[in-house]
Amino acid sequence: MKQRASALRVMLATVLLAAAGSGAVRAETCTTQAAMAPADRNALADAARGFALRIQSNDAAGLRSVATAELTKDTAALDYLVGNTAPRLAGGAVSVEQVYLLDASDLKRKADGSAPDAQFFCSLNQSTAQVQFTIPALPPGKYAFAMMTVAGPAGAAKPAPWRLSFLMRQEGAPAKWLLAGFYPSPMTAAGHDGLWYWTEARQMAKGGQLWNAWLDYQAAEKLLTPADFVMSTHLDKLRTEAAGAAPAALKDGVSVDAPLVVKGADGTEYHFTGLGVDDSLGQSSLDVEVHLRAEALTDPAAARKRNDAAASALLAAYPELRKPFHGVWVYAEAAGQNPFASEEPMTAIQ
Repeated sequence: MKQRASALRVMLATVLLAAAGSGAVRAETCTTQAAMAPADRNALADAARGFALRIQSNDAAGLRSVATAELTKDTAALDYLVGNTAPRLAGGAVSVEQVYLLDASDLKRKADGSAPDAQFFCSLNQSTAQVQFTIPALPPGKYAFAMMTVAGPAGAAKPAPWRLSFLMRQEGAPAKWLLAGFYPSPMTAAGHDGLWYWTEARQMAKGGQLWNAWLDYQAAEKLLTPADFVMSTHLDKLRTEAAGAAPAALKDGVSVDAPLVVKGADGTEYHFTGLGVDDSLGQSSLDVEVHLRAEALTDPAAARKRNDAAASALLAAYPELRKPFHGVWVYAEAAGQNPFASEEPMTAIQ
């Protein structure tokens, strides 16, 4: 059964997206790299580069030696994430994309001693553009966020560019930056970057292909978001566009509480609780990825038959999906059981 990249994430905390602030004075401050003193910027960049090089060389033990106690509690998860990421970076050059200093040193604990939520609003180049971070239950301290790019020389096909994003915390005397969170993500899918998919989504929407547009918007957001807890003016614009172009059946999104219901030719209803894109097979075009509500997964043959029927029903209802995508991944999910995953190319789905 296919391992999901999302299951590999190692985070310091569960993080929520922040809305823009009202301008009130807060205990948290953000300094962009353009506004930093050179010594501070270089220290952050050097620390992040060191983390990236350890990951690239598959040195999980070395990475643990420069990580916070919270991150090293789950040694197996961190080791697996490093081992899974390292081969994708082989031979690539490491460069600094962006660093932010997130200072919560003056953050006050709640009356009961618990840590409050921390919000950081980072204005870019003294403009209206903004990057936002919100971290719940963050202890007082000095933090940073760094984005590193690992890619081959210009024009090289391999390695495909990846982004390594790090949450860091300053500890010790003398103070040093430790790794507090690690968020690897590809910067391309099926050979194209996020801006390409954003442009494609707009063209699909103009042509009335709203389902294809919606999925291209999902691909763009996935590639352009460095970590789940980062929001920016740029990403907010993308999400607003995607919501405005969504097909009527997707106006409220797709979730467990609001599934997309499709009927097969025999009248069977299929409840899809998730809809997105997948690039795990490395094809020249993306796969459609759906999550299917199921009651039982004990019989593999029956589960595969149901997956195939669900994919067929989806394409019969929305045939425009056949043209731009390679195939369909179906993840059947039943309470208390492992998902049953299967993939079929479009040419094999009746």
